[in-house]
Amino acid sequence: MFKKILSCIAVVASLYLSGCASVPMASGDLDKTRKEFSAPTEGKAGLYIYRNSSFGAALKKTITIDGTVIGESAPNTYFYKELDPGTHEIATESEFSDNKVAIEAQQGMHYFVQQYIKLGAFVGGAGLKQVSEEEGKKGVLECKLAQETPVLGTPAK
Repeated sequence: MFKKILSCIAVVASLYLSGCASVPMASGDLDKTRKEFSAPTEGKAGLYIYRNSSFGAALKKTITIDGTVIGESAPNTYFYKELDPGTHEIATESEFSDNKVAIEAQQGMHYFVQQYIKLGAFVGGAGLKQVSEEEGKKGVLECKLAQETPVLGTPAK
């Protein structure tokens, strides 16, 4: 009986850690432009949200900014959004409730938030953390630009 349980756990774990989720991707030209890290539009701040890990490769995780869905992440993808100055809440779906991080955006600045996958009780969860510009740029350069998902561009539930 114990061996059967261990076998089931091993199968579930291998499915969880293998496979590869895919999401709609932006054009290569736009990806290249975003990786130049040019100054945001005047009066705006730039926000990069990236997931530079293949851990939990089969998982896609929804990302919201101020309650509006911008899309789903997959391994080695990132999003870029320009924001008005002020406080903004970035959230990602996780196992039991969204995990969130708040940033205080100032015009002309870039901000970097890393999304990471973590083990959960039943499915993989996701977390977010704001990182330094140096770490963030390195992480973004490891990723490809995901396309915002127009169908999902509605307020989160």
